[in-house]
Amino acid sequence: MRALPTLIAGLWLALPCAAHADLLSAVNWARLHGCTASATRVPLQNSPKLQKVAGRLREGAALHDALAAVSYVASASAALHFSGTASDSQIAGMLTANYCRTLIDPALREIGAERHGRDVWMVLAAPVSMPTAADAAAVSRRILELVNAARAAGRRCGAKYFAPAAPLTLDANLTRAALAHSQEMARYGAFDHRGHDGSTPAQRVERAGYGAHRIVGENIAAGAMSPAEVTEGWLASPGHCENIMDGRFTQIGIAYAATPNPEVGLYWTQDFAAAN
Repeated sequence: MRALPTLIAGLWLALPCAAHADLLSAVNWARLHGCTASATRVPLQNSPKLQKVAGRLREGAALHDALAAVSYVASASAALHFSGTASDSQIAGMLTANYCRTLIDPALREIGAERHGRDVWMVLAAPVSMPTAADAAAVSRRILELVNAARAAGRRCGAKYFAPAAPLTLDANLTRAALAHSQEMARYGAFDHRGHDGSTPAQRVERAGYGAHRIVGENIAAGAMSPAEVTEGWLASPGHCENIMDGRFTQIGIAYAATPNPEVGLYWTQDFAAAN
């Protein structure tokens, strides 16, 4: 999650507690019209979850903890605390004069606010766009492209250098094994190569119907939200990198599964093998 600095200002408009529409209008006017040379022309959308986050900030919670408490997985976020009173036009002017960089950030798409007395806590954020089950084929193809690009170039994994290797091909049975393990990790919140039933990667590959094999390997990951992010993480880890670069492997299965835990988001599995 890319967190922007928490900002504190000294003025805010005196609004009734329920006047979220007036608040949103003032902020969006500043976002759309008050900052020069802005490429942003998309208004912020009110988010009930971010309203709850702002309420937790009022109670003293840190932004990261407040987002996690309401299961809001943010790709970008910023918190602002205003105290005092001002008119709508004054607050719009203050925002454009002092906070344009945050206000016009196109990565921030939603807003929530909480008012208590003369203080207002505001949260701007955007939810992570996690791949869905419908995206699985495209995600697998993209990871395969990134893996094969690394294999084609050759690579050092920690202290060991791997010469260029032949490309891997996707295998449906290995993908089935990878999906089953990702789903199991997501279901039980267990990040482990050993399955909940005690199974090993080789046993799961056999169970998925892969057949006789010379070698099996597995990479797992948690928390990455895109093909690029998870592949970069694997390549940066010597052991995972060695599996990707090992020329003995000829086929691969790739899958992921979502979890409601906002600290994790997705569990990923790569299963590698070579048939007899």
